[in-house]
Amino acid sequence: MSSLITSKLENILNKTLHPQKIQGAVVKIESGDGSFSWQKSAGNMDTGSSYFIASTTKLYITAMILHLRQEGKLDLDDTLVDYLAPDLIEGIQVFKGVDYSESITIKQLLAHTSGVPDYFEDKPVNKDKLIKTLLNGQDECWSFEDVMNMVRTMKAQFAPGTPGKAHYSDTNFQLLDQVIETITKEKIASALQEYIFQPLKLENTYLYQDIQDTEPEDIYYKKEKLHIPQAMASFRGDGGIVSTVSESMIFLKAFFKDTFFPVGYLEELQEWNKIFFPLQYGVGLCVLICLESFPP
Repeated sequence: MSSLITSKLENILNKTLHPQKIQGAVVKIESGDGSFSWQKSAGNMDTGSSYFIASTTKLYITAMILHLRQEGKLDLDDTLVDYLAPDLIEGIQVFKGVDYSESITIKQLLAHTSGVPDYFEDKPVNKDKLIKTLLNGQDECWSFEDVMNMVRTMKAQFAPGTPGKAHYSDTNFQLLDQVIETITKEKIASALQEYIFQPLKLENTYLYQDIQDTEPEDIYYKKEKLHIPQAMASFRGDGGIVSTVSESMIFLKAFFKDTFFPVGYLEELQEWNKIFFPLQYGVGLCVLICLESFPP
């Protein structure tokens, strides 16, 4: 790789880091065949750092769901009550007085077209948004049942599958965790290990569970460290995976090949809905819309 290209890439990384109050970043760019590969870190991170991949975790859950589909263990049009007890999900999707909870499909959860409220960013009754509580430095833990109870106090955005409607909701992937656990008869951490991490030989990728685990890099909000290990252990399949930039690249390449599911499935995932600028969400994956290129 020429020094000119390297210099331009490093300049882009540094310009992205400093004005945005970002404390650290690590980037890896690699061609499909590996003939071109570049990685670089900035700030308080290095290229071998372990970090929370946050909502990129959802792509791993998507891979799990599509793999189970390939094995004939589920269909995307299956409803939640095919896998979860009705009383477990009752009242989580009530729109205009109608409870749609039992009609929500796997596909709608993946695509954020279920209309189910987001336990993380939507506001519950008589309580602050969870995201606000955490950003204020107040750590807390929650279970799946806690999530369901929170969501029952929130307003659904629309009836499931309403054409042209989408609402990003972490709750969708909490529900998908439960579907996976029902089918595999394993906890989500073990299922991810068996179906994703071990086959790809990802030795530094795991679902965060131990609140004493200090391996992941610190999380920052603006310039302040955010110490919320209980919350990070509660996110599970909607944002709890820890990885490195090299192992993230291994997974990303595997996702778009036929490692976990037939490559033909990818076309079915590209039903794009606007979520919030600059993101559009398909079925289990999203795209970033860039109006202009980053200047070197």
